[in-house]
Amino acid sequence: SKQFPSVAVLGCSDSRVPAELVFDQGLGDLFVVRVAGNALDVGTSASLQYAVQHLKVKVLVVLGHALCGAVKAAQLPLQTLQQEPAALSQALRSIKAGLGEEGFVNMRDSRALDREAVTRNVKRQVERLTKDEGFMRKVRSGELLIVGAFYDLSSGIVDFFHEVSGAEDPKTPIPRMPSSGVKSRFLPNISD
Repeated sequence: SKQFPSVAVLGCSDSRVPAELVFDQGLGDLFVVRVAGNALDVGTSASLQYAVQHLKVKVLVVLGHALCGAVKAAQLPLQTLQQEPAALSQALRSIKAGLGEEGFVNMRDSRALDREAVTRNVKRQVERLTKDEGFMRKVRSGELLIVGAFYDLSSGIVDFFHEVSGAEDPKTPIPRMPSSGVKSRFLPNISD
């Protein structure tokens, strides 16, 4: 018995965010990779490469969520993170590196800060995925769409953003809009 998922999800290991339930999907519909903070590392990257290259998934979603403990912990001082066990410290420092915390200085609303931090982490992971030539070859040929998402635990709503899809037409001066329901596109240098 083989599997034929059409979507791969890089999600958080948080027990409140099972991707199959979030997206109302059954067994075999999604190829799900879960890790604290939905962060890329060797294992998660290899799993997603398998999903794209061998299972031929058409969509790769990086799913962050409200109240992510890993993203919140990554905002702690570096000295505190260095006191954690080695693997955990490395994972949290990797997340921290992409948050751009200097932009949080004037944020006073804790929910807004939480959403901004999680969204920045998702965007960073999407951008890191665009460094993979195998993924980008599929994106350029229209075989793969990569997109970030934010899951609100209290409402159950998922917002999609930071879409990476097909190459731009150089003859058209106006960039292509994101897919229906997606808030924004990320345009990596995909012509290389």
